[in-house]
Amino acid sequence: MMTSLLKKRSMAEPALWAWFLLTATFALHAADRQAPVKVMSFNIRYGAANDGENSWKHRDYLVLETVQNARPDLIGYQEVLKFQAEFLQKNLKGYGFHGVGRDDGQEKGEYVPLMWRQERFELLDSGHFWLSETPEIPGSVSWDSSLTRMLSWVLLKETSPSGREFIFANTHFDHRGTQARLESAKLIRKRANTIMDQYPVILTGDFNTTEEGDPYAALCKKTQPQGTPLIDAYRVIHPAPMDDEASFSRWVGHRAGKRIDWILHSNDFVTLHANINYTQERGRYPSDHYPVEATLRLK
Repeated sequence: MMTSLLKKRSMAEPALWAWFLLTATFALHAADRQAPVKVMSFNIRYGAANDGENSWKHRDYLVLETVQNARPDLIGYQEVLKFQAEFLQKNLKGYGFHGVGRDDGQEKGEYVPLMWRQERFELLDSGHFWLSETPEIPGSVSWDSSLTRMLSWVLLKETSPSGREFIFANTHFDHRGTQARLESAKLIRKRANTIMDQYPVILTGDFNTTEEGDPYAALCKKTQPQGTPLIDAYRVIHPAPMDDEASFSRWVGHRAGKRIDWILHSNDFVTLHANINYTQERGRYPSDHYPVEATLRLK
């Protein structure tokens, strides 16, 4: 009797181990596949502006609380001066930081910095280029741009067993130069297409134009000659344009109008959620822009 039971147990063990390994492997892959990435793009308004009651010293805590409450995994900021960058790094624990001043590639001028949750992502590489005809020259200006403009990027690797890698980039287009915005979009699209065969891409930014403009088409339309288009995360979730989608709050909760702050991504990602964050405290807003958010998942 005992011998018979031992034989049956011995025969069953390989099958049980195979079932266990199959289940564990499936669970591991499912966990990786279902791990979303929450992205935020946030123009925090440059801190040297003479904004009276909306000056940086009156709202720095609210910028911080807005980010902390949203708990993004990735953040692309615009209009960040050195002292604001230091404030964010000091108070947002657990995030990595990459950014330089646009005027000299060091500390002078506004940054378009990126932050990422270090428990989720490892930094593999980083860099910048300027939105000009000489992109590798710090501080360079071209076309009809009124100011120096740039893009900062990082190559990140997930710390999960999948170890997936992707490019996260952030930018701020000129607010006056029509040609500069279009040429900036073409430059970014061209560079994105040189890497999208190897890496998925996420691009955040204040583009200072709406989706009806040529820069949006240059980045997101299939008819453009620059190659594979990027995808507008917000428009995936909200396909019908509305009259109250403005991302520029004007400090007063203004919503009428169109978005100028976008989160774009390559086709390697699925958009799960996208929204405009209307955080305010007793009528005070953290910035003259609303942060925009999207939750993505790598396919």
